[in-house]
Amino acid sequence: MVFSSIVFLLYFLPIFLLCYFFVDKRYKNALLLIFSIFFYAWGAPKFIFVILGTTFIDFNLVSLMDRSKSDGWRKLLLVLSVSINLGLLFYFKYSGFFVENLNQVLTKLGFHEKYWPALILPIGISFYTFETITYVVDVYRRVHKPLEKFRDYMLYIILFPKLIAGPIVRYHELADQITNRTENETTDNRLTGFYRFILGLAKKVLIANSVGRLADEVFWQNPEDLDTMTAWIGSLAYTFQIYFDFSGYSDMAIGLAKMLGFRFPENFNNPYISQSVTDFWRRWHMTLGKWMKNYLYIPLGGNRVTHKWRLYVNLWLVFLLSGFWHGASWSFIFWGAFHGFFMVIERGYYGRFLRAIGKIPAMLLTFVIINVGWVFFRMPGIEQAFSFVGKMFSLSSHPLITFDGEFRFYFLLALFFSFFAAGKFTQKIQDAVYFDAYSNTRHILVFTVSIMLFLLSVGYITSTSFNPFIYFRF
Repeated sequence: MVFSSIVFLLYFLPIFLLCYFFVDKRYKNALLLIFSIFFYAWGAPKFIFVILGTTFIDFNLVSLMDRSKSDGWRKLLLVLSVSINLGLLFYFKYSGFFVENLNQVLTKLGFHEKYWPALILPIGISFYTFETITYVVDVYRRVHKPLEKFRDYMLYIILFPKLIAGPIVRYHELADQITNRTENETTDNRLTGFYRFILGLAKKVLIANSVGRLADEVFWQNPEDLDTMTAWIGSLAYTFQIYFDFSGYSDMAIGLAKMLGFRFPENFNNPYISQSVTDFWRRWHMTLGKWMKNYLYIPLGGNRVTHKWRLYVNLWLVFLLSGFWHGASWSFIFWGAFHGFFMVIERGYYGRFLRAIGKIPAMLLTFVIINVGWVFFRMPGIEQAFSFVGKMFSLSSHPLITFDGEFRFYFLLALFFSFFAAGKFTQKIQDAVYFDAYSNTRHILVFTVSIMLFLLSVGYITSTSFNPFIYFRF
């Protein structure tokens, strides 16, 4: 079940909200846990026992670790918990990739291939694995005490607004809200959370889906048959699709959480107005970036290293792993290395060059780099991706695909909102919508617009079968 489905919008969510807002506060967490389990089981009934089983093991291991006085024993339990979670992630997500590559080597050496069954990936496993790791590491570092009740820990992991695709909420950011969020359960938060949810829904359904249909049509073609303009339009369409798809879903998650009294961290901050790849990663999937920094980059040594080459290795390694986290294929690994390369060279002459050419040229150059990188993220094979990028710069002209008026409208809409906050005045407008306090007049205006966007979005969903969610498979 995803937020942009009719089942969720017209059945699950209304029933849940009616129950949640009228039940006694003593039972809100229990009700939320029951609905969260149902939400996950709807899409992955076989795997609900995997996530419940791992949460039970983690809760007890971390409780034992917290009570232990021995540093050695605490470290052993830390390693055990992290190994179990990463082991499950490796088994379901990466084992097939490694066996496939091993078989290619064995075949070349004249040996028989090893059989490995095709595995179904549990929904959201990459996201909730990272959150289980934040729990054990935060407790190990004594950043926060562990939760006392197993059901509270299970709620932290399986809380349905963030379960499928984040934001990745670190344990210490949410722990106190699990046990007490009374001060955030206000009428104003419920209304502004509702607005945020609807804005995210509109971004995902009206913009991402509209440009995504054309992106799919272009990427399904043989790259050798494409002309330069079609390749660029297709890559840009996907660039807009993945942003409005994922940021829209994050907006829906943050809005839902706010309606329930939770405060989730922001996950996107206008990434396409970035003036460098480094700046892009401060704005794109920010909760993943913070996770990588705190639980991988800093433990590797971070910036506190004696030689620059070690700093560059740390940066590149983090982004290689970031690419691999997104998917078990060489194209994802290359995508991570591609971003890591620019992160490294921006520490030197290239970074000074970007600062010297000014804001707008640096923004446009960075956007082109990010757009090219998305081709490797989108293509299933690295050779196909290189072929597609080659067509983008081949200056050929024999278009196979026509772009109708509806696509052009939503493409321009996506372009407009991608760069909307590039100026100080437009940034203030955006902040007023998302973060500023609302007057009664503004509530009436935004509520009216939200209802209109909701009806348009539902109408779009019911009139078409094209409603993918890109990060659903991660």
